[in-house]
Amino acid sequence: MYDNFAEKLEFLKSNSHFRDIKDFEQKNSKYIYYKGKKLLNLSSNNYLGFADNKEITEEFLEYASSNYPLGSASARLLTGTLPVYKELENLLCHIFDKEKALLFNSGYHANVGITSSIADKNDVIFSDKLNHASIIDGMKLSNAKFFRYVHNDMESLEKLIQREHHNYNNAIIITESVFSMDGDIANLEKIVELKKKYNCMLIVDEAHAFGVFGKNGLGVSEVLGLTNEIDLIVGTFGKSIGSMGAFVVGNKILIEYLINKARSFIFSTALPPINIAFSKWIIENKLPYTFEKRQKMLKLGHSLGSESHIIPVIIGGNAQTEQICKRLFDAGYFTLPIRPPTVPEGTSRLRLSLTAEINQEDMKNLCNIIGLTKKIMTNL
Repeated sequence: MYDNFAEKLEFLKSNSHFRDIKDFEQKNSKYIYYKGKKLLNLSSNNYLGFADNKEITEEFLEYASSNYPLGSASARLLTGTLPVYKELENLLCHIFDKEKALLFNSGYHANVGITSSIADKNDVIFSDKLNHASIIDGMKLSNAKFFRYVHNDMESLEKLIQREHHNYNNAIIITESVFSMDGDIANLEKIVELKKKYNCMLIVDEAHAFGVFGKNGLGVSEVLGLTNEIDLIVGTFGKSIGSMGAFVVGNKILIEYLINKARSFIFSTALPPINIAFSKWIIENKLPYTFEKRQKMLKLGHSLGSESHIIPVIIGGNAQTEQICKRLFDAGYFTLPIRPPTVPEGTSRLRLSLTAEINQEDMKNLCNIIGLTKKIMTNL
């Protein structure tokens, strides 16, 4: 009965595509302990170190006391909304200067729910070719016609819009701000220009930028002064904020439409109130005081040749990428191979994910091992 699946698994193994779940002994924002070895953790999205900081956890629990249950036991539209959910949504509206906000259980829930419900068969979506899988899955579920423009290529995007937008009721542009596997940044200024020129709707996923970019940590759109030009901004709490869940902020009509149509919101049990409270507490009490260390983290990323705190090192083949990861493991670095379908065939890579605790000295030996260019090395 299961022979076919076993054969498929063997095929994955033979092509260095097989994945398994790692069982870690211990971890914090800088180090991970695996197989009895202490390793610099370069595979985490815990950018600001909030997720496993003992002092912060104790401080929050003292503040939270017994006020917040450990479970919601219901969807938001039933009995799963306590005051703290609305408080967090109102806080997000305030800091982004948007009309309304909505919480989701994860970034995946958010993107799938938003994209699949905001567009239908009479609409068209223009999506960056390297957008996250959650955006792609949402487009497939939407029944809308969608086109994937060449990554960060504004000429490609405009040609598609010119050719297609007049054939549909609504035209929607979707992009990440910081691309999760490449670390580069979308040309939001030009995208906003095209949105206005062709009367499109614009959705920007700030998942890897929220809590990192901008004076207030709101993302790339804040840096560029474009938050008011974007119809829906998506962000997560599971990365820089060190909690769990996600959100979307934007126009009141669009958010109310999502409340009524986004199946990943409607049919999911709400996140535990204590997690909602933790996200709110971090945004109010900790995030405002992180600007300097966020800038330091981004500066290190720039010195390593990236536009952000995510540094891609493209190797090419799966087996070669695994071999380099093993060499790094032996040298005290934990970084996992990123392979298709996460990235296109032939572009398997290391994805070096910086946190605020990592410094230049931590990266010097790694640069030698993976053979980064002399130009990058001299920046260190």
